[in-house]
Amino acid sequence: MELRHVRHYYLAAVTFRAPRAGLWMWGVALVVLMLFRLLMAAWVPLTPDEAYYRIWALAPAAGYLDHPPLVAVWIRAGMAFFGDTALGVRAMGPISALAGTVFLALTARDWLRAREATAQSGTSLMPDAGMVRTGLLLNGTVALGVGTLIMTPDTPLLFFMALLVWSLGRVCLAGQGAGWLLVGLAAGLGFESKYTAVLPVFGVVVWLFLTRAGRSWLKTLWPWAGGAVAVLCAGPVIWWNATHGWVSFLKQGGRTGDWHPAKILTYFGELLGGQVGLASPGVFVFFLGGFWLLWRQKDSFSRLLLLMILLPAAVFVQHAFGARVQANWPVVLYPALAVAAVLPVWRGWMASSLLGMALVGVIVVQAVFSPVRLSPHFDMTLRMMGGWQNFSQTIAARTPASSVLIADEYGLAAELSFYAPKNRKVMAVEPRWMLFDLPRAACGEGYLIRSHRRHDQPDAAHFIVLSEEPQQVRQRQGAVADTYSVFHVRMRCDAAEHSLDAVMLP
Repeated sequence: MELRHVRHYYLAAVTFRAPRAGLWMWGVALVVLMLFRLLMAAWVPLTPDEAYYRIWALAPAAGYLDHPPLVAVWIRAGMAFFGDTALGVRAMGPISALAGTVFLALTARDWLRAREATAQSGTSLMPDAGMVRTGLLLNGTVALGVGTLIMTPDTPLLFFMALLVWSLGRVCLAGQGAGWLLVGLAAGLGFESKYTAVLPVFGVVVWLFLTRAGRSWLKTLWPWAGGAVAVLCAGPVIWWNATHGWVSFLKQGGRTGDWHPAKILTYFGELLGGQVGLASPGVFVFFLGGFWLLWRQKDSFSRLLLLMILLPAAVFVQHAFGARVQANWPVVLYPALAVAAVLPVWRGWMASSLLGMALVGVIVVQAVFSPVRLSPHFDMTLRMMGGWQNFSQTIAARTPASSVLIADEYGLAAELSFYAPKNRKVMAVEPRWMLFDLPRAACGEGYLIRSHRRHDQPDAAHFIVLSEEPQQVRQRQGAVADTYSVFHVRMRCDAAEHSLDAVMLP
């Protein structure tokens, strides 16, 4: 065999193996990142909302006042393997982030292959490279990085939105009608995670009726069957709301009526700044570039992605005309944006991803070690996470062992329930607890803990103050997060409504 032939076969073999080796390395890196996140999840203190969602997991229901129930299911699944610990509460975050990354990476690969097959211009990215870029850009967002360490309803939401994008890719790129069943599953369970899931799903519905490709699918049974699956999956939280006065729908949907036109510039600035921060600055640029380039694409999947991004973004912008848009609301768009981000043929995507991961690292270091001393007004990690374990144990040590610890703020009550010694009883007093299937509290004495941020005294309709104990501080590495008053109180038994508001936490 001639030397030139040997060289040809050698180069062909290397060319074939190199991408495969790169993909293996990328897969290993994702697993290592997941393990590192699990380690951090076990280390970082629980936030009040996480401790509150833990109560949901211990009192399972088809719905709750604040959100649908999937975050509780996520926590319960983690607890099944890691117990009632911080890692147990958060374990499903890193695991579902890994699975969601794989779904989106496969979608980007299939989309780029389809574009190659139809000789579409607009990107010179190879399919395997597109996989890596999508995965890294998604994991370079601060929203996903922090969302894998702090369990919120956005954690399962991001997973099911990634599944939604992947299943729609199977429909549009592979022509698999059965993929609509997965679309319905992802849409329904996304709604069971957080109500904002309806926004990208609305984009899918618009695509079905307004595009030629969508209308061709409507002539088959598949999208209708997918819709039935979605309704079936969303049924439990709809039923729960119907049997509880629609309280959750009213609480979340009631925000749409807010109107403060004098603050429009402030709200728009917060919306834009929040997305630059949660996406991380570099990744945000790639997200914007991908969204802009979607306008120039003609294929059906591009138009579908565009509608899944454009319509929810329009809702958030409209909302900013009259009220504050919470920074985490638009993260429902991040899976679709991560796929669209393969379109800009720009350098710097890896540096952008690494910058986002570094920002998450800074947040974790600050949350645990407080190397930079800031007031709780500027340091959210101090305000939300600082010193809960020592504070709870100190409160328990300085009150009689047989007494009940009482809190009339849900986050404080939930933190005490998690961090106080397990033999201490914790009572939560607030109307929201009426909706939980938890043991009702009996009248008696206990110690009421109240934050100085409340700027008021215990409710005289519920408590008789017997004495005021020394104040206690919650601090981290010497930095004070909050100060609390401790009251020795007797609960009024003559308040007929009180028994409905007070429960014993697990």
